[in-house]
Amino acid sequence: MDGLVPRELLEHPAKLKPHDIEDGLVRVGYLPNQKIVTTLFLAFQLDKPILVEGPAGCGKTYLGVCTSKLFGFPLIRLQCYEGLLPEQSIYEWNYHKQLLKIQMNHLKDNDECEKTIFSEEYLLERPLLTALKSPEAVLLIDEIDKADEQFEAFLLELLGERQITIPELGTVRAPENQKLITVLTSNSSRELSEPLKRRCLHLYLDYPPKELEKRIILLNCPQMYDELVDNILDFVENLRNLRLQKTPSIAESIDFARSLLAVGKNDLDPDTVNTLLSTLLKVKSDIDMVKRKGIENLLGVGN
Repeated sequence: MDGLVPRELLEHPAKLKPHDIEDGLVRVGYLPNQKIVTTLFLAFQLDKPILVEGPAGCGKTYLGVCTSKLFGFPLIRLQCYEGLLPEQSIYEWNYHKQLLKIQMNHLKDNDECEKTIFSEEYLLERPLLTALKSPEAVLLIDEIDKADEQFEAFLLELLGERQITIPELGTVRAPENQKLITVLTSNSSRELSEPLKRRCLHLYLDYPPKELEKRIILLNCPQMYDELVDNILDFVENLRNLRLQKTPSIAESIDFARSLLAVGKNDLDPDTVNTLLSTLLKVKSDIDMVKRKGIENLLGVGN
């Protein structure tokens, strides 16, 4: 898999400069600020994970995806959720294959059979172990705040020492000279542990300034004229200032802009906005609130 950073720079990190990161991210469709560029540059140079925190929909996951494209590394993604067990993210045993082996060897020495079935031949790799054993990869651990603190504790060995201990096999270490960029994202739904934070570079992403979000929309909708994008962003900003259950994300701003183009509209009239409101708002109570406030009023604020 070829990336936009030349292989020579990957082999000689001292030659890699921040502008190489910035130019590459832009070329893969991610418009970064200087903070993002610097953090990603340091993550590569210092060989440290990045913890990216911020509200949902501000580009945290997409940064991990684009980092994979930038360096040309395989993307290995672990989606966290409540109740996620370490075994589900690191490894599991192939129980069906183990059972078949036991049945085939039922007349043989049981101790020898037990040693055999708990070997790598019967191990199913999950994302964390796959990433650890890869010579190069981007490991995206998405929404770590949805997992519990016990799961965080299992991550510390991987994040700090690049190794995982499997009780039946011992310690599995990363290959020598491994190039692994780990990106953890969090929507800040709970406070993460201090040991996890200490092992990571920290990056906080918020919704971008209007001019940057305008560039992002124009990158995705190049046929849209500037004044309409300004009007869209004024309306979205007014929505974000309300007490909504789910604030419109950057991706939803893009969807709204694309929807306007799809229905052939080149201005924001209340009827069109009412029809397309579900591309921005995904919770019924939020839609009801906006309608009570009056779409006309929200479109007129700041004009």
